[in-house]
Amino acid sequence: MTAPAFASTPAAIFDAGDVRLVSGHTSRSTKLSYRTYGTLSPSKDNVVLYPTSFSAQHRDTQWLIEPGGILDPERWFIVIPDLMGNGLSSSPSNTASPFDRGRWPQWSVHDNVVVQRRLLREVFGIEHLAMVYGWSMGGMQAYQWASSFPGEVDRVAVVCGAARCSPHNFVFLEGVKAALCADPAWNGLSFDAKPERGLRAMGRVYAGWALSQPFYRDRLWTQLGYSSVEDWMVGNWEGNFLRRDAMDLLAHVHTWQHFSIAQDPAHGGDFERALRAIECPVLLMPGRTDLYFRWQDNADELPHLKHGSLEPIESDWGHRAGNPVHRGADWAFVRDRVRAFAGQ
Repeated sequence: MTAPAFASTPAAIFDAGDVRLVSGHTSRSTKLSYRTYGTLSPSKDNVVLYPTSFSAQHRDTQWLIEPGGILDPERWFIVIPDLMGNGLSSSPSNTASPFDRGRWPQWSVHDNVVVQRRLLREVFGIEHLAMVYGWSMGGMQAYQWASSFPGEVDRVAVVCGAARCSPHNFVFLEGVKAALCADPAWNGLSFDAKPERGLRAMGRVYAGWALSQPFYRDRLWTQLGYSSVEDWMVGNWEGNFLRRDAMDLLAHVHTWQHFSIAQDPAHGGDFERALRAIECPVLLMPGRTDLYFRWQDNADELPHLKHGSLEPIESDWGHRAGNPVHRGADWAFVRDRVRAFAGQ
């Protein structure tokens, strides 16, 4: 991927040491990968945190950062922390034995946010965020930031995300997980070899959920340069998952399935209390045709927010409407709403 032309730093590692997780387990010698874009102001008041999403690494999501774009590095100092389990931060694939692979301790979204906060404070001396922006699992992290550290965030943009994993969302992920673990290399705890058949099957299951029925009816995959549905499924979906580690993918599925902002011990498992704890403005931008982060979930959350607004993305691109690499109307809508929300 081409390096950005604006100010940025190479990827770096924050050594978080041993981290006690919400589950009670300990993550040993924890590493948090991150990269920054733009220039930190002398008063440190221009910081935007942009967490990664399911299976993504910072290099996959940095496309959104550009002058005049959704996140403008000429105004903001943008930090992308890599979600634990993504192969760059501590993950089943890169943790030393005996806590690697199937013995890797499972991370919650809350656990991730706590270590991200340490990164900001211990490396940069940042104690306040102008905004947390996140899509999908990144949106989960944004929501958790607002709920767990309400006095430290000015605003939060949740794009195609939610404050917890809904029952239907959980079931969708069960199908994805079952397709992957049906590979003969699965031994009940981990994989004895790269599960190529399982990864390809996972991609095909995912392809039917991440985009909408109108997306397929109107052959919108042609806008991305694919010649047929088969070309799309092999080139985009199978290819995307084949380059990932299967145990890392399962780690992210677990984090996603078990997410609720009420995971923060301070909320005692009370979901509505966790929503009411949020003090800053929250911009909720679900995709109208998203099949698993349903816009109705955000609508149900809205009455419990002190300063919430709901602006659905009217698009046929399903969940991908919130990650509009195809540019066009979705990109312009997200850019305009986020820039207005951030006071640009």
